[in-house]
Amino acid sequence: MRKFDILEKVEIAAFAAEGKSLARVDNFVLFLEKAVPGDVADIQITKLKKNYGEAKVLKFHSYSTLRAQPACQHFGTCGGCKWQHLGYDKQLEFKTQQVVDALEKIGKLEFSPILPILGSAKIYEYRNRLDFTYCNSRWLTTEEIKSGQSFSQNVLGFHAPGRFDKVLEIDHCHLQPEPSNAIRNFSRAFAFEHGASFYDIKNQVGLLRQLVIRTASTGEIMVIVWFNEANEFNELFMNALLEKFPQITSLAFAVNNKRNDSMSDLVVEIYAGKPVIEEEMEGLKFRVGPKSFYQTNSMQAYELYKVTRDFAGLTGKEKVYDLYTGTGTIALFVAKHASKVIGVEYVEAAVADAKLNADLNGIAHAEFFAGDMKEVLNTSFIQTHGKPDVVITDPPRAGMHEEVVKRIVEMGPEKVVYVSCNPATQARDLALMSEVYKITKVQPVDMFPHTHHVENVVLLEKR
Repeated sequence: MRKFDILEKVEIAAFAAEGKSLARVDNFVLFLEKAVPGDVADIQITKLKKNYGEAKVLKFHSYSTLRAQPACQHFGTCGGCKWQHLGYDKQLEFKTQQVVDALEKIGKLEFSPILPILGSAKIYEYRNRLDFTYCNSRWLTTEEIKSGQSFSQNVLGFHAPGRFDKVLEIDHCHLQPEPSNAIRNFSRAFAFEHGASFYDIKNQVGLLRQLVIRTASTGEIMVIVWFNEANEFNELFMNALLEKFPQITSLAFAVNNKRNDSMSDLVVEIYAGKPVIEEEMEGLKFRVGPKSFYQTNSMQAYELYKVTRDFAGLTGKEKVYDLYTGTGTIALFVAKHASKVIGVEYVEAAVADAKLNADLNGIAHAEFFAGDMKEVLNTSFIQTHGKPDVVITDPPRAGMHEEVVKRIVEMGPEKVVYVSCNPATQARDLALMSEVYKITKVQPVDMFPHTHHVENVVLLEKR
């Protein structure tokens, strides 16, 4: 077997990590994209390693019965929603198996049968935020190339998979409710009409750089425009957005002439409307500013937080530590069932948002602290704020630092509720705690339909 070999009528056997599928040829594993278990296809080897290879599909001979018709015209070219060609029930099944495999194969853990995965009530238009890129280097689809037509190089959409310098034109995205598509398409048309320059990612020139649209469950809408420089066109552009879309409740802009797209160090100006939009959950209000983090699927975030609160089993007497608290959403959601909540987060701006949200909701028994988790959780901190009865932790995809895991074990809470967006790193961390804690409940939650990503909540109790 050599690179570029073509293998005919190969049956796709299963799904693998990162949403890829796999085929076995003479007991050699090949990983592919854009295929579903049960498909039969001609494939071409693109990469060979000692124990596995990678391949691409050249031609389908027959399609799997697991397939579904994608709703999006950009499916297969856009890098998002890679499982849109798979029935949603099967998506949930494979996500559940992903959790099981992580706990069994990575963590080598013992656990009772996991609870049925909580699917998302909405599998389209579920995102409350999308980030679009203006670019002067358009990614042409296969159909566009074959058409022989000429296309404007100025484009507004998503980065093409694996390309930092090419952007795919998006006509209609099914991930966010209207007026998201209308705002994006008007923005592009207005820029074309007035000859505004789109950003050149390689040479770092061009006026229009990014468009961020946030839509809250309360109906409020925030639009943020990134310009590469101050220009007389900017005001004309912002006024046009306001006139066309009076339902925008917060319109902001930033000038970003850096070589990266990081927003944390930018000065964001509120051009019109409120400085924030508001999300609401069980009567709690959360202010979401231009730089604020909020769970991308608002409706399913509520389900995730309910599972977290139920697993914690709070009676009103417990002291709770919420680690990686972000803007304090989980901490404030469980606060009325606890005697005290301590939130710890690395990002200072997020902690500032958490404190504002606590004040907004009149929650005085929740305190928030910023700093490196493994340094904040020292003996002095625990003596000052008290030993926790319950620890809730919701770390980033990389999981927890080993020192943080050790601190949790040293604090010795009766329960640990571990919320994770990456079952693999979650399983690794749980294995480090397995001598002291046993897994008593496992609940997968699907936050991102049509992707391989899955959230997982695990309840640990002292042995």
